[in-house]
Amino acid sequence: MSDALRNGDGTARAQILGGIRRSLRRGELAGEARKVVETRLAEPPRGPSVARGQLPQAEKVALFCQWAETLNATVARVGPAEVPGEVSAYLARNNLPATVAMAPSPLLEGYDWASQKMLSIRRGRGEGSDQVSVTGAFAGIAETGTVVMASGPDHPVSLNLLPDTHVVVLREGDIVGGYEDVWGRLRARYGKNLMPRTVNTITGPSRTGDIEQAMELGAHGPRRMHILVVRD
Repeated sequence: MSDALRNGDGTARAQILGGIRRSLRRGELAGEARKVVETRLAEPPRGPSVARGQLPQAEKVALFCQWAETLNATVARVGPAEVPGEVSAYLARNNLPATVAMAPSPLLEGYDWASQKMLSIRRGRGEGSDQVSVTGAFAGIAETGTVVMASGPDHPVSLNLLPDTHVVVLREGDIVGGYEDVWGRLRARYGKNLMPRTVNTITGPSRTGDIEQAMELGAHGPRRMHILVVRD
């Protein structure tokens, strides 16, 4: 994708899309057809919602935790003051090094990491040598136990993918019923032409059953996911 198209240059976009239409032997959008497209872009229709996610908030949180654990993640429900201590305790329980790569997020900076004297934190993007990452999450999806990550300077995508262990800090208030709720929140947060470059939806640790139909964790990303669901 060209930089002009990626950055929202209207002229470049028109040229590229015009070239695609010509290759498909289609004419320029005009009249009613153009109006239909512009209306859809201005007011995106909402897709179908799964009934099991349409619950009171407390039940959404419980359903999210249930599905996350069913799909091989571990979950701890904690208060804000308990977040740093739970991260340290999780690392100790699993015999992991007390060294983490953390997203440089204002959300995470609100916790008292200095209280964990033995925890070493490097803030920035993930590197191949990192064993543990700590990130926030844009949202959690109750219907599938999925966490949603929006990329940006405060959340490098590499932290979701490179380390063997991914610790996610998710606020209860950011848990929604279904996927359609996430797209609405993304549009409201970022606005038109300002959407994040990458949105990752992650359901449990990475896994595959391709080899002899035996489930293997850590195939294409972290083999462990620990989600801290933080009470509001």
